[in-house]
Amino acid sequence: MLRIRNLNKSYRSAGEPLAVLHGVDLDIAAGESVALTGESGSGKSTLLHLIAGLDQADGGEIWLDETLVSGLSDAGRAALRRDRLGLVFQQFNLIPSLNVADNLAFQSRIAARHDAAWQSELVERLGLGALLKRYPEQLSGGQQQRVAIGRALAIKPLLLLADEPTGNLDETTADEVLSLAHDLVARTGCGFLMVTHSVRLAATLDRQVNLHAGLVA
Repeated sequence: MLRIRNLNKSYRSAGEPLAVLHGVDLDIAAGESVALTGESGSGKSTLLHLIAGLDQADGGEIWLDETLVSGLSDAGRAALRRDRLGLVFQQFNLIPSLNVADNLAFQSRIAARHDAAWQSELVERLGLGALLKRYPEQLSGGQQQRVAIGRALAIKPLLLLADEPTGNLDETTADEVLSLAHDLVARTGCGFLMVTHSVRLAATLDRQVNLHAGLVA
């Protein structure tokens, strides 16, 4: 479902090229959950941003199903994020002026993929039924992250990408949120790639991939 071949990425630092990824290869199957680990600066977030089309690689290929992500235009990558990818970050990125119900439906509505029955199931599974009329500022961190996960899964994406999604949560809440995400990913059959520094949380997913010095170790 996700196929990455010989992916390379460098940035400019003090006028000199700084290589971050050096020929990364990675496969993720539909329904598979993978933890991406590695020390700070190893290229984890860079890899996620390239998969999501938030940045462009210097070389190599990224395939999502039958789409060559690395060959898309800016507009094509934006459409891919809207229609086929779920994104969850450490910062919850909810829209302050929208209540929980509207935040949950936001991406699926603009993608013209809204499914009222699926949204109702997400509300129930995520325990958000009593919170639908509240606004993000009225929610705890764990509640906000559950809304963010629901919003990302509302489109039934091919792939859910999560960058340290529990980084702002206490351990108990982190466990609850990740367990819910894992269950819902299994329910949709999408792939799940999560960047994490936590060995404990990484061990709860199907497989672990470690990045070291820009390569899959």
